[in-house]
Amino acid sequence: MITTDDVAASLIELTAAVAKEGQAEAVSIPIVTDDRKVAQAELVIGVGNDVLSAPVEWHDEEPDFSHAAAELKDHRLFPRPHLRAVEPDASDDDEPLDYDFDQPTEA
Repeated sequence: MITTDDVAASLIELTAAVAKEGQAEAVSIPIVTDDRKVAQAELVIGVGNDVLSAPVEWHDEEPDFSHAAAELKDHRLFPRPHLRAVEPDASDDDEPLDYDFDQPTEA
């Protein structure tokens, strides 16, 4: 199967994540057929289903399958970066930050 780099990379990451959870799932990705037409491929990914990605020389205009890569990345098991709180760097020039947003009021 021939698809774009972004779809292949997303598919590999999702396959590993699904397998890590001990699951298998069906997904659909866009591909380019031997006669250079766009088609859909149905795959089972996860436990017991290996996915291999290898580069292929391509001389035509690359199709835009970014929507498919985004759909794979939206999957509930796709790895997400962990968010962490970061305190701003203190400098001598800056006023101290007031994290208490309550404003004094008059009665």
